[in-house]
Amino acid sequence: MGVGAENGTSSGTAAAPSGEPAVQGGAEWYQQPLGTCADVGAEDPPSASVPPPPRLTPAQAFDALYAYCAPTLVQQTYLLTGQRRLAREAVERAFQLAWHRWPEVAVDRDPAGWVRAAAHDYALSPWRRLHPCTFQRREPPPTDPADRALLTALLELPPPYRRTLLLYDGVGLDLPDTAAETEASTPAAAGRLLYARETVTARLPQPVAPDDLNRLLAALPSDVRPGPARPVDLRARADLHARRWIHAAIAFTTLLLTTTALTLHTAPDHYEPPVPPGAPVQGVPPRAAPGPLSKTEQKLRAKLRSEAAAGPERLHPEAD
Repeated sequence: MGVGAENGTSSGTAAAPSGEPAVQGGAEWYQQPLGTCADVGAEDPPSASVPPPPRLTPAQAFDALYAYCAPTLVQQTYLLTGQRRLAREAVERAFQLAWHRWPEVAVDRDPAGWVRAAAHDYALSPWRRLHPCTFQRREPPPTDPADRALLTALLELPPPYRRTLLLYDGVGLDLPDTAAETEASTPAAAGRLLYARETVTARLPQPVAPDDLNRLLAALPSDVRPGPARPVDLRARADLHARRWIHAAIAFTTLLLTTTALTLHTAPDHYEPPVPPGAPVQGVPPRAAPGPLSKTEQKLRAKLRSEAAAGPERLHPEAD
């Protein structure tokens, strides 16, 4: 399956359950199974004698979407990154996110495009450049000189130009859809596409028309396949990841409430003015040391010593 094989997927009729989900027996069921564009176009008009297609559970619809889109998405992501391990990781993380948001993805007009955008965003995220695994191992380039030159030219393009070229010439989207998926205006997407085409074709060893880039892009990653992860494993990882986030949110909320309660308990409940700092008093004479007693003071001391220790009940003034 080449990169261009997702052309039918992007139309929204090939790899997505159509129609609103119906509830039966307490669970969601979907009216139309996933298929290919050829199958959809070859179907006869529905008649009363033909039984309706089997209804799929959310897990079955997700598994069918993964089986149909995963190989193509891995090949596309490899063209964006040049690393097989990162391509598989990006596709697996995109499907985990799709299962986590499956009620939203299932009713989307293009579920395959939703997963494709998530995989491309993860693979081209700026923080991926800071990941240590990105610099630990460099994968060998393709053996064919033309394929090696094409992949090198793609990887030297800025990420927005690389993604625009892949979506238009590789996937087969039209220009407005390419601009919408790359979050750019249509004139900006057209300018990126022309610059990317000119740059890539100039780096190839043989002259190639821009219309032939679709064939070259489809043949380049033909040996890249998805990893051994099964859809049931991806769904289990997505559920585990969601539970961990819920537990982390509960723990953080508990910690925040505990800290708030402790702060309210230990915080003062009234205003206490600060004690002003002391200041020296000016103009007060220094305290002198006591000198010898005068005759009057000696007489008073003798009188106090001669009185009872408890003193009289009441003191009366006496004249000298």
